[in-house]
Amino acid sequence: MADRIPVTLLTGFLGAGKTTLLNRLLHDPSAGRIAVIVNEFGEAGLDHDLIENVAEDVVLMESGCICCTIRNDLSRTLAELHDRLDAETLTFDRVVIETTGLADPGPIHHTLMLDARIARSFRLDGIVTAVDAALGASTLDRHAEAQAQVAMADRIVLTKCDLVSPMDRAALERRLDALNPQAARLQADRGALPPGCLFDLSTGRSSGNGLAALEWVGEVADPLAGLSGFKAPSPASPASPAPAALAGFPSTAPHHARENNIATASITIDRPIPAPVFDFWMDMLLGTQGQSILRLKAIVHIEDAPCPFVLHGVQHMLEAPVPLKDWPKDDQTSRVVLIARDLSAEALAGTLELLRLRPGGTGREPDLEVEVSQQVPER
Repeated sequence: MADRIPVTLLTGFLGAGKTTLLNRLLHDPSAGRIAVIVNEFGEAGLDHDLIENVAEDVVLMESGCICCTIRNDLSRTLAELHDRLDAETLTFDRVVIETTGLADPGPIHHTLMLDARIARSFRLDGIVTAVDAALGASTLDRHAEAQAQVAMADRIVLTKCDLVSPMDRAALERRLDALNPQAARLQADRGALPPGCLFDLSTGRSSGNGLAALEWVGEVADPLAGLSGFKAPSPASPASPAPAALAGFPSTAPHHARENNIATASITIDRPIPAPVFDFWMDMLLGTQGQSILRLKAIVHIEDAPCPFVLHGVQHMLEAPVPLKDWPKDDQTSRVVLIARDLSAEALAGTLELLRLRPGGTGREPDLEVEVSQQVPER
């Protein structure tokens, strides 16, 4: 992981202020050398025109929406960037991809994993989502894409906070808490952010460090607490979920932007999970609900395994498990967090309960602890 070039995905709905953030980032000396990939959406290309004085570091994709044409064009663009790095015609330490406001972050993650040449040279460091404080609530009400962008984020950046009242901002913060309880948030001041706050977001899932992994799944105090501009997410409040599917198996509802819901569920399991149970759960989850699962985060203890491992997935794609070799031997608790769309929170929690099954008819453990929350638009 350390040898591969980190890629930061900068996303957010139309007008959320992504380009302003990118401009300030490119002019920040502490950000290091950045290669930027921006997308030409339609013929106007306004985002590209607004990027100032960094032409030699910007690669423009002109083939339309980045989420629709991502696999071929992004692979080719990243390969060309790497060739220029090898030829020493361009020098950079990381890549930032600015998507269109309608983009789904999932296909970009999949490209970085599945394209063999790209996967050898690049890795996804994190997903950063910009949210317009003034229009964010109405955007979340009307657009499923905006909800998914927030739910999949590692960092959420609030923009245009000076245009809203404290009451309206607090209401938006509650919406964000329900959509993504784990992602730390920060406020941009005309695009300015604390140095380094958008980078090195993959440490918790890729370093093999136990404390970093706990922070990543949201188990310990927010690591950004005390850093100017940051706000730790507050625990989400459970809402009345839709009826669960039979036997804990959720069913995928038709996709309608105005009715789309994002649900979050988490579970802790105090003793190691039998390997057959975990394999069955994973096959069921990815095979039947992979497109609904926006994000999976987990620290998992498997019976007879020498150490726990970190598991990270976006939609139906999982990264390679990372062993936690420094984990204390007396802690065998597994922690799993799921964020999904088109599933009720109750159904999502029912899916997680399958991890409590014991082979041989021993039943489920009695000490089940499940936390759920569901995004419900405020009226």
